[in-house]
Amino acid sequence: MSDDDAPFLPRTATPTTPRPAPSWAKKKPPKSKAASRTKVTARRYLAPHDPHEHARKIAENVIEAWYQSFGGSSIDIPLGTVAALALLRNVPGLADWILNLQPHELPQFFKEIYLGYWIKRPDLINRAIRLHDWAWNPDPDPQQLRAVHAVTNRAINTGLLDLTGHDDPYMRSESDVLSPLLTGLRHKSDKKWRGEYHTPACVSDLMAQMVVDKDFAQPNMAIREPAVGSGGMLRSVAQRLRDLQLNPHDYTWYGNDVDSLAAACAAVNAIIWDLGPNCFIGCADSLAPEDDYAQTLAEAQDAFKQRDDYIGAATSIVATRRAFRLADQISTPKEKASA
Repeated sequence: MSDDDAPFLPRTATPTTPRPAPSWAKKKPPKSKAASRTKVTARRYLAPHDPHEHARKIAENVIEAWYQSFGGSSIDIPLGTVAALALLRNVPGLADWILNLQPHELPQFFKEIYLGYWIKRPDLINRAIRLHDWAWNPDPDPQQLRAVHAVTNRAINTGLLDLTGHDDPYMRSESDVLSPLLTGLRHKSDKKWRGEYHTPACVSDLMAQMVVDKDFAQPNMAIREPAVGSGGMLRSVAQRLRDLQLNPHDYTWYGNDVDSLAAACAAVNAIIWDLGPNCFIGCADSLAPEDDYAQTLAEAQDAFKQRDDYIGAATSIVATRRAFRLADQISTPKEKASA
């Protein structure tokens, strides 16, 4: 049978001279700084590449999950849930472990997160009390816990840990997750009478690029924001300092806001963005004649003193219990011998 009689048999390809590759295909496109550091996961792959769009998508999904689950009008609860998750570092398997938690297990989990950071920065965690006070409720509402569980699952599955869980503070400071969530949860009329309008990230980034340079940003300089909101302007300045190879820890940061919930978000963000040990967030009227920053510093000193007192008392209790156990171990063999 000839080749023409067997149309289904593969034909031998005629050899051809390969064409040279075009000049634009010889070089691979340069990888961005973010792409070179980020390990792509399934959740990250499905998320927007722009970190600000990613933050907005997380906020939209969390708001939808909260209200679809009839969580109620306490917007500090979904805010505190996302804030606690944003404080975590994204170690392998953590996201799946969190998704396997039951609704009644979540309050204890969130308390442990906040307590862990309270040891390091009691002043900021005390400022953020509205975000985690609900977790200490001894008799939580089961329906509310189901809503918290839905918010947790939605935030994790939308890639929250891929956005805020980096070890590198530059990477987890690329966006403000709490700002779109706070403004999205609040009613339009509530934002109007509060006069609360958060500066878009593109605007604050541009302002930081225009103002901050190596001649301007001297070490030990104080950076103040009298209407800090959730801290977006501080984030932009910190990222600009890092771009200039400067360390935000070498500066003093003062943020103040009259709204306690916004100040709470700024306090958590100060930890997420690693603004350093000299970052202080206050909650007062910046237009009042009093020196609000002095009050903020006094409150921070009281928080550290309270922490030291608690740790001292706990250390004494542990030492006492160890002494009693040692006494029991010494006395027990003698009692057995006499018996």
